[in-house]
Amino acid sequence: MRRPLIGLPTYYGRGQFGVWDRDAAFLPSVYVTAVTRAGGRVVLLPPEDPWTLNEVAELDGIILTGGDDVDPALYDAQAHPRTQVPNVRRDSFETSLYRHARSANVPVFAICRGAQIVNTVHRGSLHQHLPDVGGYGAHEAEKKDEFAEVAVRIVPDTAVSDLLGTGATVRCHHHQAIDRLGDGLIVSARSEDGCIEALETPDGSMLAVQWHPEETLEDLRLFAGLVAAATQRMSTPRTTPETATPETNAEAHR
Repeated sequence: MRRPLIGLPTYYGRGQFGVWDRDAAFLPSVYVTAVTRAGGRVVLLPPEDPWTLNEVAELDGIILTGGDDVDPALYDAQAHPRTQVPNVRRDSFETSLYRHARSANVPVFAICRGAQIVNTVHRGSLHQHLPDVGGYGAHEAEKKDEFAEVAVRIVPDTAVSDLLGTGATVRCHHHQAIDRLGDGLIVSARSEDGCIEALETPDGSMLAVQWHPEETLEDLRLFAGLVAAATQRMSTPRTTPETATPETNAEAHR
């Protein structure tokens, strides 16, 4: 049997390689390594023209990757002074990708920014700067390119608990977080200060974490869970997916 094909969105930025200094499509290689070691194949998805519903249905799984802040317009908010300038192109591409994945029953694993994209598509909202929200501790390291160690408590009888058990210490780097939980989602883990650190759909076909599991390649359980779900989907007879409804905040923004 072939290995499942997992789509990973990338983003555009300035890259230097050899004698060249030009725009490039980026994604930290740890994402690719994690999926490959877990038994999947990777296809990188630059944020160009949106994929159609039938094209997304050709994938066996999708990982919504980390990155910059989500556009506050996706949840009808004004930008906080500490919120980054939105990457509207990437936001549009990934919200469309996620909605099509849900319609085509493609398993989704969302990481950090990806979890926030999922929550906004489900009509949830975000805290735009956790240090301004009373009661929350540090969820990002003070130094660039470093991660905060955060203990999380996992809700029993969830997809996350099936993979990780009752708790874990995870690597976080986020100054934003889930505020109002989106429709049709459940919380599956919280940090000790109460911040939502994982969420999922009740059937477990979408699982999202606010931390960065790709940064701990010695523990691939979350990636293995996606690869297992993608492998199961490969063996399931497929029908032509129907167009997704209803409209979400993300679709209206796009």
